[in-house]
Amino acid sequence: MIMAEIKRSVRVSMRVQEELARMLSREVKDPRVRHVVISRVLMADDLRHAKIYVRLLVDDEGSRQEALKGLAKASPMLRSGITKAAKLRYAPALHFFYDAGQDDVLRIERLLHEVKTEREQKK
Repeated sequence: MIMAEIKRSVRVSMRVQEELARMLSREVKDPRVRHVVISRVLMADDLRHAKIYVRLLVDDEGSRQEALKGLAKASPMLRSGITKAAKLRYAPALHFFYDAGQDDVLRIERLLHEVKTEREQKK
């Protein structure tokens, strides 16, 4: 697929994801966001809102909430940096969410592995 055929919002979301990852690793000093990884970004077609899904390298329920609070606090600085880096006319509103989808995948894989192990033991 040629880059021109991809929707602009998808191209911008990829750029926003790259820029957020860079900014979180180099510019944001809040220790609550130290272990945050951007798993995906979904931009609205008008580029005014971004849903940002994050994961944590060191994960528990308390650190998830603290990381989301840290991201919300850093949001104005992140918005400004994204707007400049992606050369956007408007600064998109950033909405951060914990990406629980990966947890579901891991749980299903674990269950499938258990079933496979049980079948092998019965043979």
